[in-house]
Amino acid sequence: MSLKREKYQALAKLLEKLRSDATTNQLDAAELRQRLASLQQFFGQQVIPLADADSKEQSYRTEISKQLRLLEIDVMFFQGARQPATVQARLQTIGDRLTTLIKYCDAILQQE
Repeated sequence: MSLKREKYQALAKLLEKLRSDATTNQLDAAELRQRLASLQQFFGQQVIPLADADSKEQSYRTEISKQLRLLEIDVMFFQGARQPATVQARLQTIGDRLTTLIKYCDAILQQE
């Protein structure tokens, strides 16, 4: 198994765990922010250096980076939510964004 494949599988696993924990209300806002920061650090240190000339993979990597930044904004909105309905809506948005990120990882893994 290639190093690149291992890193994308690890990223997908981290995303799936975060989605599972977030959608079952097992995380508070502070823990969600901390886990997102760890995820962004993993992406920046472990995945981005794997860059190669494959333009399709580069496109996915750019989208993953963009979605992670948008996820950070979603988490900030979640932190500010006070009404239970708003909290649930924010968690749904976070779950959807994480699903999108997982699909990008899967698409990259399918290429190999």
